[in-house]
Parts: sequence; structure tokens; C-alpha cells
Amino acid sequence: MLPGAAVFHFLWEINSGALKEGESVRVFGRLSCYQPEESRATLSAQHASKEHQVVVHTLYVEPFDPIIGAQYIALGEIENAEDVGAMVRARVFNCVDGVNVALLQKAINEQRGFFREREQKQGDAAQLQHVT
Repeated sequence: MLPGAAVFHFLWEINSGALKEGESVRVFGRLSCYQPEESRATLSAQHASKEHQVVVHTLYVEPFDPIIGAQYIALGEIENAEDVGAMVRARVFNCVDGVNVALLQKAINEQRGFFREREQKQGDAAQLQHVT
């Protein structure tokens, strides 16, 4: 069985506890560390004057040529690890250096707003059907 469609999440949302283990996610951030012997990469991002980090398990996407300081997008599932907390087990790990991060964040927020609005309309339509 294939995993569900991955939804974009910001790095600061990964360790918030709102995501369940096994949930498919897409995250992006700057590659700040890569430990090939452990198959782990660390993505980091700034938000509200705080540095946020998420560990990405890279076993399924190796070998790859890490570029420390470059922007990466990871697609995978949330996994709880004892030593690091929530971790992303990557199925895809791509360098997207040069992407406009502010524009990407804006697009993600616009997409979330669209999905919320669509769900609300579907809920209203279902409620009207139930009443009649």
C-alpha cells in the first residue's frame, strides 16, 4: 500500500507534536549537517528569530552528494527516534538551491488557505444535504 499524499510542513511544525508517526510530509530547509555513517542529515530554518532543526534519515536516498548550506526538500514519513524526537524518513531528498524560500512559504500558506476553504465549503454542503 502506498503512503498518503505528503503535505508541506514547516520545520518548526515537525517537532510540535501535532504530526503522528507514519504521516507523510514534505519539508524544506538548509542542509546544516550530514552524517553518512548514521545516514542522517539535518535541515535547519529560521522562524521568528529562532533556528529550527529536523533530522532526516537518508538511508533510502543514498548515495547522494551533500552540499552543506544548500536548500533541500525532503519527502517522507514521520518517525519517532529516541535520541532526536520526530525525524523524517526520506523517500526523496532533492537539492533545490536557488529556490525563493519566502515565495515557497507564501505558496504553502496560500495552498493551506485554499484547502481550508474547500473543506469548509464541502462541510457546509454536506450539512445542507443532511438538513433537507
